[in-house]
Amino acid sequence: MSEKTAKGNALLRGERLQIMLETGELTALDDFRFANRLPSRAAAVRELLRRGLAAEGFAIERPGGPSRSFGVLDGSESSADGADGE
Repeated sequence: MSEKTAKGNALLRGERLQIMLETGELTALDDFRFANRLPSRAAAVRELLRRGLAAEGFAIERPGGPSRSFGVLDGSESSADGADGE
């Protein structure tokens, strides 16, 4: 995929997912985003997805990275400190 960001950089995420939300869901997403100081709605969705997957026992990326590295799945499934205990 050769998509570019608004600044002309290569888009590192290869897949795009579009979802439709009800007004209340969007409000809750924005409230979560601002409460957690996330840079975008997309980052908030990725963080909520990461937390939901962690709660279900899936391997996740370690928390605390820069916003541009917010991903959902970690490459290794043996990360001992991958969960944040929430």
